[in-house]
Amino acid sequence: MKIEPLFDRVVLLPKENENETKGGIILPSAAQEKSQMATVVEVGNGLGPDGKNIGMFVKRGDVVLYGKYSGVEVTIDEVKYVVVRQPDILAVIKD
Repeated sequence: MKIEPLFDRVVLLPKENENETKGGIILPSAAQEKSQMATVVEVGNGLGPDGKNIGMFVKRGDVVLYGKYSGVEVTIDEVKYVVVRQPDILAVIKD
């Protein structure tokens, strides 16, 4: 199954959280914070609510930082994705 976002929405694959601190302490899943970094999987067509093209500033493969409480979590084929609006993406992470 494939997910194809509409309008200015972006499908993200969140990065896995670290299970262990730098000091070697193993963190239980309840103590881990939700990751705010993700890889862009799919990008919408860039149309705004009024039908005008607002342009998309991210592309497939970009690593991005998104708002902590942004988006909708969706599970497809046992993979968890987050669907956000483009304005919820705070930054593109560059190497």
